[in-house]
Amino acid sequence: MSFTEQVLVIRRALFDELGSFHGLNPEINRYLPVFLQTGNHFFVPRGKAEEDPSLKQLIPYVVVTFGEKILHYRRGSGSGETRLLKKGSVGIGGHINDGDGSGEAFDSAAYQRALMRELQEELSLGSAFIERPLALLNDDSNPVGAVHLGIVHQCHLAEPEVTANEESIAELGFLSREELAERNDQLESWSQIVLEGWGNLRTIG
Repeated sequence: MSFTEQVLVIRRALFDELGSFHGLNPEINRYLPVFLQTGNHFFVPRGKAEEDPSLKQLIPYVVVTFGEKILHYRRGSGSGETRLLKKGSVGIGGHINDGDGSGEAFDSAAYQRALMRELQEELSLGSAFIERPLALLNDDSNPVGAVHLGIVHQCHLAEPEVTANEESIAELGFLSREELAERNDQLESWSQIVLEGWGNLRTIG
């Protein structure tokens, strides 16, 4: 029997009811607690979710920082989202799976476990850190963004000690916002949106 990945989704209609938007929205407490209420979220096969714009997949998107610099990488071979292959990114994360918590009991604690699982699967952090949610991110301007809804977090390291755990994370390194601006046209759209609004978010450091 082949494995079918199950991913956490909400209905697009719920997002619209709460107030859909384009770009970043720092009002996380207006949205995320509602998304995590029983009955407002469920798991579906990833293949279905990727092709159904009536659903939004919830994606933790963690921006790792040290001082005033931001961790950047290029999506290499093995990336789960082939449409973003070779794009630059400042976000670590991915889909929330049914193994992170049952659909009926998937609450804020389960969400936090899923967030940390994704972060630790993709990176080895050799430093103490502080993690904080910053904003929601939506971009319906392309097929990838139309079926995803990002939850942007900051992971601020005490020391710049971080390595990649997956081959899909290539050319890992800390860059200044000025250096990232020079690479803007090589970045995935979510990273462009995050960097454009970074100065307006309540970031650590």
